[in-house]
Amino acid sequence: MAEAVPSRPVTHSRVLRIAVPVVLANISVPILGAVDTGVVGQLGEAVPIGAVGIGAVILTAIYWMFGFLRMGTAGLTAQAHGAGDRAEVAALLTRVLMIGLVAGVALIVLQGPLFFSAFLVSPATAEVEVLAARYMEIRVWSAPAAIALFGIMGWLIAQERTRELLVVQVTMNLVNIVLDLVFVLGLDWGVEGVAFATFLAEWLGLGLGLWFCRAAFRQPAWRDWPRVFDRVRLARMTRVNTDILIRSLLLEAIVVSFMFFGAGFGNVTLAANQVLVQFLHISAFALDGFAFGAESLVGQALGAKNRAALRRSAIVTSVWGGVMALAMAAGFLLLGGPIIDAMAKDPDVQAAARAYLPWMVAAPLLGWAPWMLDGIFIGATATREMRNTTALSVVIYLGALALLMPPFANHGLWIAYLVSYVARGVGLGLRYPALEAGADR
Repeated sequence: MAEAVPSRPVTHSRVLRIAVPVVLANISVPILGAVDTGVVGQLGEAVPIGAVGIGAVILTAIYWMFGFLRMGTAGLTAQAHGAGDRAEVAALLTRVLMIGLVAGVALIVLQGPLFFSAFLVSPATAEVEVLAARYMEIRVWSAPAAIALFGIMGWLIAQERTRELLVVQVTMNLVNIVLDLVFVLGLDWGVEGVAFATFLAEWLGLGLGLWFCRAAFRQPAWRDWPRVFDRVRLARMTRVNTDILIRSLLLEAIVVSFMFFGAGFGNVTLAANQVLVQFLHISAFALDGFAFGAESLVGQALGAKNRAALRRSAIVTSVWGGVMALAMAAGFLLLGGPIIDAMAKDPDVQAAARAYLPWMVAAPLLGWAPWMLDGIFIGATATREMRNTTALSVVIYLGALALLMPPFANHGLWIAYLVSYVARGVGLGLRYPALEAGADR
């Protein structure tokens, strides 16, 4: 039975308490990638570096397909939490853990055809493919943990428990780094050592995540199987997750086509674009914290049927997201050149990247609205609107490509990419009044 949750004001400090740990957790992610590359680089050969790189990219792409579990779980759990439905909060945790287990086991069983197909799409030399396959064959055994962690993270975010998320992420990465050093440099296990380090770190992360969720297991509802397998609740969860998956695939289609079209302008431009894409990743890492805050607070407000709290949540999180977007734009304007020079040593690539740097300054400013509105709509589980708006943005992006690439080449490509941001922001912005109007129904 649901119990009323005392209303808490949506303050700036409350938003920062949610957002800052997420930003800090995100910072640790590229550090781990750099250490993985640096450790295998000590082996003195190019093949191990390429093997770890391509293996990690393939597995990340496969796991990314289940990223909907984090977003869908965040919205559904936040609403149940806001409504005071502790039983549903506990049951949601059981559902996402079961999905993680089933999906992970499926990946282990299907690893052969999956990895074979991946190498067809991203071929490499025979030496690299052999080592990459060995790397993936070890790491895939932690797929249940990696996928279940998506759900646990969404579950924690929904309840504003992002400090625990930070602890899980940093602990995983620190353990991974230490084991990298021990297995690769100490025991000379090579690429297999990097894989075993990540395998153990992911299972440790799951264990730590479950420890932080232990209060839910004191609720009988976590094993209330009629509730866990309730057809109405499962249907809603399936709908939400399917919409998010489709939306994510559409966004990935934009990213992949962007890199594909960029490759047509030559190696220098392709390399420059790859450097500049890192600026987009930095912006996403920075804005994620406030978008996650919107997921949690908007979801709770909707669960409590409190329209005023929903509006306040959307405004305060978006204000802080705007501050971060301005900071990113200013940082790219002032430091973008030196960052480019540090990332690429080729003078031609440096010059090309600097020529397109103004678009990176614009990116966080134009991306602020869609990033924040994504968080708001995820919290409200208004996923159909997200799916449809993203589909429309793909059409607009392709139209912009057709109009702008012939006369403006790579500049036109970047403009079209940013136009897709604007299209998503405007589309979701137009749908926001209806979302707010339905808050107290």
